[in-house]
Amino acid sequence: MSISAAALRRSIHAHPDMSGDEKATADRLRDYFAGLGHNNIIDAIGGTGLAVVIAGQATGPTIMLRAELDALPIEEPNSFSHRSTRPGISHKCGHDGHMAILAEVGRRLTGMPLSSGRVVLLFQPAEETGKGALDILNDPLFGQIKPDQVYALHNLPGVALGDVVCRPGTFSCASRGVHIHLRGLETHAAQPEHGTSPSRAIRRLLQMIESSNEHHATDGGLDFATVTHLKMGSESFGIAPGSAHMMLTLRSEHDAKMAEMLDELADQLKQICGQEKIDCAITFDDVFPATINDSGAFERIRAAIPANRLTNAKRPFRWSEDFGHFTSRFPGAMFGIGAGAEIPALHHPEYDFPDGLIDPAADIFMQIVMATSGR
Repeated sequence: MSISAAALRRSIHAHPDMSGDEKATADRLRDYFAGLGHNNIIDAIGGTGLAVVIAGQATGPTIMLRAELDALPIEEPNSFSHRSTRPGISHKCGHDGHMAILAEVGRRLTGMPLSSGRVVLLFQPAEETGKGALDILNDPLFGQIKPDQVYALHNLPGVALGDVVCRPGTFSCASRGVHIHLRGLETHAAQPEHGTSPSRAIRRLLQMIESSNEHHATDGGLDFATVTHLKMGSESFGIAPGSAHMMLTLRSEHDAKMAEMLDELADQLKQICGQEKIDCAITFDDVFPATINDSGAFERIRAAIPANRLTNAKRPFRWSEDFGHFTSRFPGAMFGIGAGAEIPALHHPEYDFPDGLIDPAADIFMQIVMATSGR
């Protein structure tokens, strides 16, 4: 007999895995589902992913529910018994809880034959890097799933436990990590005129980003850039710098607008570096599309929740989710569910997913499943 979903959550929390290296976590999940008698499992999908397939008595639609496997590179200071045993790695986004919610759904479906269709519980690697969903979709094993509907959730600290936040259309923003590499010419700090420093180009880029952010803020949109890292030259008083590396994150609620922002940035970078006689290169990382909620899937979520527990969000969330790769291909939706008003923020070192959220969240997924596949 399997352990409870809450006990599984604490075990996963104590043994976190980084993005792309989640095999041990997947093994824990496989053991849990084997204990329930669920043996139709797709192993190593998308690298280290796991999919549990629960078939109904007749053919029908396939509903895919997704949770994330990976943890974060954050040291955990908490002292509770299930604190992370791995230095510098911990579950500070609640993915351990998301996995436990799907584990609870699997437990409830044990001995509860679906009248039709299939439920696929997908445990996806590498959400934090934006690579896992595409790895799943590009894996030939995904052909065994072929979902008709896809759903996911994310816990929301600061929102009352169990309250749901959702909206049709854009649920969370697109984002993209940008690396800007500048190369001039180093020289002696006493003779800077003999070199080509990237400092002027950096200053102009920062001014351009600030001006663009102010413009978009005036428009009321969610289109902006955040500078996350900047390094120029070496730690020396005797060398005038000849190189620089800037990292920034672009965000937008629309994928088309994101493409426009990228083109604008590339054009401005080329112009500035040409005028400053600096070589430049631009590369991208952590690419997340906007997560777009299908109107029909949104209505199925709304039907599964008491009206007094649902807030229809006025604006998309600023953070990004690679679940958008699924909703761009299949009808589906994502919703947020409150983790408690006093819970520390996501990615805070003291954050811990509340076990009291497992059952209410599983209730919602079960309502969606039963409304489609029934008993």
